[in-house]
Amino acid sequence: MSETAFPRRRMRHALALPNLLTYGRLVAVPVVALLLQWPQEHWMRWAALGVFTVACITDFFDGYLARIWKQQSPLGQMLDPIADKLLVATTLLAVSANQTLTGWTIWAAIIILCREILVSGLREYLADLKVPLPVSAVAKWKTTVQMFALGFYIAGPAGEVVLPGTVAIGAVLLWIAAVLTLYTAADYLIAGWPHFGDEE
Repeated sequence: MSETAFPRRRMRHALALPNLLTYGRLVAVPVVALLLQWPQEHWMRWAALGVFTVACITDFFDGYLARIWKQQSPLGQMLDPIADKLLVATTLLAVSANQTLTGWTIWAAIIILCREILVSGLREYLADLKVPLPVSAVAKWKTTVQMFALGFYIAGPAGEVVLPGTVAIGAVLLWIAAVLTLYTAADYLIAGWPHFGDEE
């Protein structure tokens, strides 16, 4: 194999469509945050919701296409969860900063953010031990509910014009996501517990 074969192969993997979708989700993060800086402008909220929705859709398709086209790569496996967590964390911070998410529901956001950090650290620890920590079915449901909740919060007052109670619906869904978040965090900790203290 020629000396240029490996760089070309890496480039081909890096530019595969599933990875391009993941890159797009990373780009969507600051775009959504920027649009939510002007919460009084309803068209900006709808634009932010549009970008957020497309980003959520790519979250499904990048993994699906990588599997069926056999284009899974270490780069994609690393960037996919990072993009998801950045999108969720940034959106939660943005809707909190513009006062759409207020009151006790902020604790639901804190639970979700703390869980993401905890599970990320746990995955990294177990990865060093070559112990897999697969995503559970409940975690997938948690992610789905979470994304819907954030969508309602992004729409906020603009959504209230179309669907009264938009923010209240978002709050209920976010608390459901927080409960599922606690469940999945406990589930992952139980799965990782036998390996705590192990050395590579």
